[in-house]
Amino acid sequence: MNLVRKITEQTERTEKDESRIPFIQLFPFVPLSLLLIFLLAFPVKAQDLRWGGDAEGGAPYLLPDPKNPRRIIGFEIDLMDALGKQLKRKSVFVQNQWDGLIPGLQRGSYELAVNGIEITDDRKEQVNFSIPYYVCGEQLSVRATENSINSIADLKGKIVGTLKFSLAHRLLEQAKKDFGGALEIRSYENQNNPYDDLTNGRLQAVLMDWPIAVYYSKPNPKLKFTGPIIGEMQYGIAVRKDDAELLKQVNEALLALIRSGELRAIYDKWGIWNEETEKLFAKLSQTEQKSDALNEFTQTVSAKLTWRERVKRYWGYLPALLFVGAPMTLLISVLGMALAITYGLLLALAQLYAPKPLSWLARAYVELFRGTPLLIQLYLIFYGLPNIGIRLSPIVAAVVGLGMNYAAYEAENYRAGIQAIPRGQMEAALSLGMTRWQSLRHIIVPQAMRLVIPPVTNDFIALFKDSSIVSVITMVELTKVYGQLAATYYDYIGAGILTAAIYFLMGLPFVRLARWAEARLATDKRVVTTSKKRWLSVGAKPA
Repeated sequence: MNLVRKITEQTERTEKDESRIPFIQLFPFVPLSLLLIFLLAFPVKAQDLRWGGDAEGGAPYLLPDPKNPRRIIGFEIDLMDALGKQLKRKSVFVQNQWDGLIPGLQRGSYELAVNGIEITDDRKEQVNFSIPYYVCGEQLSVRATENSINSIADLKGKIVGTLKFSLAHRLLEQAKKDFGGALEIRSYENQNNPYDDLTNGRLQAVLMDWPIAVYYSKPNPKLKFTGPIIGEMQYGIAVRKDDAELLKQVNEALLALIRSGELRAIYDKWGIWNEETEKLFAKLSQTEQKSDALNEFTQTVSAKLTWRERVKRYWGYLPALLFVGAPMTLLISVLGMALAITYGLLLALAQLYAPKPLSWLARAYVELFRGTPLLIQLYLIFYGLPNIGIRLSPIVAAVVGLGMNYAAYEAENYRAGIQAIPRGQMEAALSLGMTRWQSLRHIIVPQAMRLVIPPVTNDFIALFKDSSIVSVITMVELTKVYGQLAATYYDYIGAGILTAAIYFLMGLPFVRLARWAEARLATDKRVVTTSKKRWLSVGAKPA
């Protein structure tokens, strides 16, 4: 009786202590994780002019500087810097996937969208556009030995590449209808890949915006321009429908840049001044200037490198990969896994011990998130939730998306681990006066956690690699930096091997740490839970 009374008194004291901070004791990293997540949603300074674009798109719009990959350059960078000076605001570039620029603008990720966005009727229904800042047409490119293709009419029966969601793509779709389907169109997300496939014989022609062709086709001795410019389109700066005052300011600033000749100077610098834009800027000076940026870009990316020079270039990749991409990949992976572990354990406990309605909801959650693609879940969280008033910053959306997805897998790991513990342990704890909550916290869950270390480690490595998917919601992490470097230097092999090595080296310490913890716990014969120590202190033997 004395033994039972002592155990009961200790249990009551424990319950009293637990009523204060039970979740912090069980999950000490939850408050810290949540704090870190939401501290990352930094407030935007009012003087900053935030604008969205895709640096992976390539020259001459936006691209990593071939001499310093950590810096983004391009004629639209120069344009927005000049525009910011006119508006007396600091121009701040925000990375976003190209086909998500308009949704990102609408959800408030930035104030303007600028990345060779064509002014079209369907886009005007979603956003307002500034006055055009550039005009061009489409340029057809073929291999240097090809002489039978000189216009769209000659593309019948051919395989042609272009950018998706572009004027060129619409022109080719119309030609395909005219040809009765006798035209194969291959659409690409990056503008350099079609020219690579054309050079390698996978395509017979490429139709692209003229500035793109100037940078990716004209310098290539294996390719050539063919036929005249096709069609005409105008680039505009996209503004949200409710930002009428900002639209007015942008238009006035653009007019000032046009009248001063500064915009013409930017286009001359990048070698993209053309007759179409000259007509638009009729009052500009006709003085031609040397295209320094075009010449420098062409010489840099097309130079024949020795092994020493190639190694030097790879060394130049490291700052962007290690100090821009890798820290962000590591941060979202660790925070995402912390959320997955916490939420997964709660789901497992709900499935096993909660009332039936909650248990069914937990099971439904697991099946839903395991049965749908992570990419779709990220799109829904980042682009879908703003429709109901929930706006998450890119890093918060990335952590929440990864954490919620992998929580479903962790829940199954923990459920298996808990069910592997003999039922007698729970019964013994309950018979000694412990509550079910205390029994789970002190007896069952600690032993289950030891059992699930291997599958949890495996899931962390999988999450670490899946973090590359978050680039679709404007996150610049390791894979996104790789894509930017590869598109700039036409180097998918060297940059890819270097990026893969960084992924491997970053994940290896976590694997070693997990194996050490697994071996340590497997050989540790001491009593590991607080309740067991208390039992021993009063002379009881735990089951």
